[in-house]
Amino acid sequence: MAAAHQGTAHRTLGLLTALALLPALAGCGGVSFADSSSTTFTTMGYGMGDALATDRIETARAALPGLNIKVNEGAFDEQQFLSAVAAGDPPDVVHMDRALIGGYAARGALVPLTDCLKREHVDTGQYNRAALAEGSLDGTVYALPDSYDSRLLLIDDRVFKENGTDAKKLTTADWPALRKLTGQLKRTDGSKLTRIGFDPKIPEFFPLWAKANGADLLSADGRTARLNSPKVVQALTYAVGLVDAQGGWGRFKSLRDSFDQFGARNQFARDQVGAMPMEDWYVDVLASTSPHVDLATDTFKDRTGKDLNWTSGYGWAVPKGSPHLVQACTFVTTMTATSTWVHAAKAKAAQVRAAGHPYTGDLTGNLDADQTIEREVWKPTGIAAFDKATRTLFTLSKKGFTVPSNAAGSEFKNAWQNAVNRVLSGEQTPRQALDQAQKEAQNALDIANEGRR
Repeated sequence: MAAAHQGTAHRTLGLLTALALLPALAGCGGVSFADSSSTTFTTMGYGMGDALATDRIETARAALPGLNIKVNEGAFDEQQFLSAVAAGDPPDVVHMDRALIGGYAARGALVPLTDCLKREHVDTGQYNRAALAEGSLDGTVYALPDSYDSRLLLIDDRVFKENGTDAKKLTTADWPALRKLTGQLKRTDGSKLTRIGFDPKIPEFFPLWAKANGADLLSADGRTARLNSPKVVQALTYAVGLVDAQGGWGRFKSLRDSFDQFGARNQFARDQVGAMPMEDWYVDVLASTSPHVDLATDTFKDRTGKDLNWTSGYGWAVPKGSPHLVQACTFVTTMTATSTWVHAAKAKAAQVRAAGHPYTGDLTGNLDADQTIEREVWKPTGIAAFDKATRTLFTLSKKGFTVPSNAAGSEFKNAWQNAVNRVLSGEQTPRQALDQAQKEAQNALDIANEGRR
């Protein structure tokens, strides 16, 4: 573990060094959308996995005649991106996790979209407010929402029935009861864990547990870390306790890593998990790989019993030095437009249905598109579990919380994720880990905000 932490520290230092090489853009306006003579237009960080993705690219191609749009598929690579920007050779547009936007915007690696939105007469009211805010910094938009992930509870109804328990009694609001139920649903074979009773999905979903306990990891203005507040410490203690109650992180992770998550023998098909919070896209995965699983769904609730939805997703941004600023503006606004999303959803629905699978809808970060997709594209599949899940998600997605956009970007996210991992591995107590994370995160925020308003 020490070696892994050292590697993370070197990687973070390298990113900060690359960022420091970038001159900050002066102000939020005054950007000249000048053209370039090159006819190749490149993207970074975007995958072409299904009709929803490919159809939208075709719409963008139609909007940019005369350009050869080259989609460089694969995950977004921070070091590659920063190196390209620092060298003055960036892609035209970049597709990245919105949690990273604030950090790159603060150092001038991204172009503010103020002029672009005016030029294209874009009504930002069409976008989900939380998603738009996550792609902004200090009220300036730097990325338009490209996806919108909600979290809901996925439940293996067969596991609950075998245990003589009604899945409807599962609630994340009652922490002592959830801990007890977790112990009842888990299964072991000697010292080996063979079924996870309840998976809290940490470290990834830790902001959800903190919020459920009435705490935020960061102040609303994105400048003050709150990682070691008493309620955050309590939330981490509880969530890690759910893992420890099932044999500890080593056994727990070993089983989780063995899941055939994207295949027909996934954890629900094989009854390897009783329940877990999960992103909405996994409903679509289950519908296509194992539509006959005994699936039940519910909303994640905070400790007062209110529905809670942590939202996240990707955004389209324009890097500093983009070779085709005018076309980049057209590209990002076209890719996130209502008509583009609806056309692509129809294409995906036709593809999915032709393959004999249920179409479970799509959530986009564009509220107008979501409403049209729900009303005109989606239709009941006849499979009650998936129909309920889709209805729940269309309702749940209308509101939710995000970790506020901040100038530290990935450094802030790394601070809390690394803290959770240190506790899971037994290196530190929750208080020790979060005290360290607080210092790391606040230091990163102070450095990133130095000289900014």
